[in-house]
Amino acid sequence: MTEELVPGEVISHHDMCSAVGVSLQKGMNFRLRGGPILLMSRRRGAPYDDHVDESGETLIYEGHDCSRTADCPLPKRIDQPERSPKGTLTENGLFAAAARDHTKDGLPPAKVRVFEKIRAGIWVYNGIFDLVDSWIDDSSGRRVFKFKLKLVHAICPFSTVQSSAQEQEDDRIIPSWVKQAVWKRDKGKCRECGASTSLHFDHIIPFSKGGSSKDPKNIQILCGRHNLAKHNKIE
Repeated sequence: MTEELVPGEVISHHDMCSAVGVSLQKGMNFRLRGGPILLMSRRRGAPYDDHVDESGETLIYEGHDCSRTADCPLPKRIDQPERSPKGTLTENGLFAAAARDHTKDGLPPAKVRVFEKIRAGIWVYNGIFDLVDSWIDDSSGRRVFKFKLKLVHAICPFSTVQSSAQEQEDDRIIPSWVKQAVWKRDKGKCRECGASTSLHFDHIIPFSKGGSSKDPKNIQILCGRHNLAKHNKIE
């Protein structure tokens, strides 16, 4: 269950699938027992243009192309589909319909769990987001779906007290380029003990105490044991 995962936790694809209870074979997954899941990537060469704003709290997620088939040999040249050839809603259509339920009918936004790929086989749990809007954009002459999601703040189990909105800011997304730089610098291991499992991206100076999420010098990799021991203190 992803309730056991913490935003910033590093996880393999196998363990990610075990945590959510399903084998994730595609990036957009709406009809899952535990709720919708999106897989994103900001790596060079990523197939879709996912974007996180400067605040680190808003994700703009690009919809997905049709699968490459004899009828669709060049997916990047045609509009992203809302419906399949059989008329059923695609994942684009399901997420768009959920967004319309919120924006048009005032229903509560869908809660979406988001994982981010930082390198082959390595993912980071970014937390739970509200799906608040969707629209169609023009991209090189074709129509693509865009989805707006906002981070849901939650009490971080590694903090002793987080009663104010400012203190809960620790959970905001660390930018992708920072995660990739820190992973390379720390060689995918805990800086305290060298462990390579149960890893987390950690603020050296917590955000609530003025530490930056956008400076690799303020982010480190810790194992779960050392992350738990650190809590929300400046060492």
